Amino acid sequence: MTQSDLTPKYEKAYQVILKRLKSGLYPIGGRMPTESELAAQFDVSRVTIRKTLDMLVQDGYIESKQGSGYRVLTLSPASDTCLTSFTDAMLRAGHEPTSKFLSLDHFTKGAAKLAELPDALQDMDITRVVRLRLVDETPRMLVMTYAPTRLLKNATAADFPEKGPGQSILRILSARFKLDWSAACEDISPVIADENLSEIFEVALGYPLLKQACSAFDDQGAMVFHEDVFRNGPVSFNLSQSSRTPRHL
Repeated sequence: MTQSDLTPKYEKAYQVILKRLKSGLYPIGGRMPTESELAAQFDVSRVTIRKTLDMLVQDGYIESKQGSGYRVLTLSPASDTCLTSFTDAMLRAGHEPTSKFLSLDHFTKGAAKLAELPDALQDMDITRVVRLRLVDETPRMLVMTYAPTRLLKNATAADFPEKGPGQSILRILSARFKLDWSAACEDISPVIADENLSEIFEVALGYPLLKQACSAFDDQGAMVFHEDVFRNGPVSFNLSQSSRTPRHL
């Protein structure tokens, strides 16, 4: 008997549906097939497929609303506040998020450009990806993503699409570069637009903006990446006491 034969039917269905989600078959904000339709597709009972869907709800991919079935929330469930997918949130709200790739820079350890990064990134070569995030063609976020160069090996501009669900930096880091993280810390502070930010966001000098500094860590506590995000607009938080255990394909 193979390991596949021992896998419960609801777990097999979970893996298949998750692959469908990540391939874009079920769009963010869209409705999932009904329990009856999925049960027929997988040749299982509605009780079994309901357990599969409950797992996807627990893991943060979909939500269930009485009387209206299941809706796709995100392809990158957050493990912390600053790890929520901006791309998915905008798609879910009916907006069109896009990205403008600005630069891919490499710095050797000790470079002056790295002086303000967390200490954990000071003693290694670092790669920085700079992108402008837009919503309905309006500039909303300037995102600077820093990671050890060894983790972003052979990165090019082509790795960072500018449209569609694939533009999510969380999915790029996970799918393309196989980065894995389980926790994060975040700092939010007010800043004012200097000449560069004023031009990028098309606002006046001194205009108030928000800066989010987010660091993500793996299970051993090593920093995987750090982001400095400058935002033109409010930040909303949805805090919950519930927790989830991610399942990996």
